[in-house]
Amino acid sequence: MKLSQLQPGQSGVIKEFTDLEMSIKLMEMGCLPGESIVVERFAPLGDPMAVTVSGYQLSLRKREASTIILQ
Repeated sequence: MKLSQLQPGQSGVIKEFTDLEMSIKLMEMGCLPGESIVVERFAPLGDPMAVTVSGYQLSLRKREASTIILQ
């Protein structure tokens, strides 16, 4: 399942990434394989989304979130 498919309040554990270039940027922001990630909320028009990972809140566009595969 992709992170972009989760609804607010749902969580998962990061397994891998589908885009190598984007994965480097995401890992620099704390989205590491094995980390728990929780969807907090979506912007009024649905993009971007707020998630909690590595103890802080991060804003991701759905395009970026769709590259994160969860366990």
